[in-house]
Amino acid sequence: MVQVTELGYVGIGVKRLDDWKRFAAEIVGLEVADDGEADRCYLRMDYWHHRIVLHDDGSDDLAYLGFRVAGPDELGEMQRQLADAGIALRVASEDEAHERRVLELVKLEDPDGTPVEIFHGPEVHFARPCHPGRGMHGRFVTGAGGMGHCVIRQRDVAAARRFYQALGMRGSVEYVIRLGDKRTLAPVFMHCNERDHTVAFGLGSPERRINHLMLEVDNLDDVGLTYDLVRRHDIPVHITPGKHSNDHMYSFYFRNPSGWMWEYGFGARPATHQSEYYVQDVYGHAFEAGGF
Repeated sequence: MVQVTELGYVGIGVKRLDDWKRFAAEIVGLEVADDGEADRCYLRMDYWHHRIVLHDDGSDDLAYLGFRVAGPDELGEMQRQLADAGIALRVASEDEAHERRVLELVKLEDPDGTPVEIFHGPEVHFARPCHPGRGMHGRFVTGAGGMGHCVIRQRDVAAARRFYQALGMRGSVEYVIRLGDKRTLAPVFMHCNERDHTVAFGLGSPERRINHLMLEVDNLDDVGLTYDLVRRHDIPVHITPGKHSNDHMYSFYFRNPSGWMWEYGFGARPATHQSEYYVQDVYGHAFEAGGF
């Protein structure tokens, strides 16, 4: 079975593009890149042309997820695999592939209607090192683990799990959270590489496609620096610093200019590739306004 290898890029629709540029550079530390397109800009975190596209479309929500496969043979096999699973897709045109700065891609939707793209051959600039938007102690963690992870809306969790399994991902419930009134939350976490999870679902509100996007850094001091910047700029913190039980990430969550959450973390362990579940985090991660 062919597998996607990473979350390569995401597209985000925004209302206030200038606010997002300042947030991305001055708070998160991403490089803002402009290729002269009036309706978008790009955010870099490593040697890739981009990892995030900000589309000035007014939606303030996730626009699409881009998952990588190893090459053209794997992309062809993925198309056959998805067809066998009864999943509709469309082969993108050369112009559409160029727009994403990849060699080839196919487009489809997950069961909740989130646009998904599967591609190979990203445009990589080893002659153009990433230049963070503000000082950082270290770098963003990408490599074999991809750009990070996201938690997205899925109103039919079982259907979503089958869909992402068809992309070659694996995973299951990692938390069983008891809410005190005989209800529980049991989010599903799916991985395709060394990250504990690349996509998760079973949390979040029905109003948005995305609950949060996580970026990881390789220096703990960058989490502390970012936390101070967030507090100094009066940006709401939704979940305070703490350590997760599943991926052992030390992180905190704060609001971005579109109103959903950004997780900033350090120190995640690799995926265990075996099923476990947890009932609470190691420490911290107290909810402030918003939270989950």
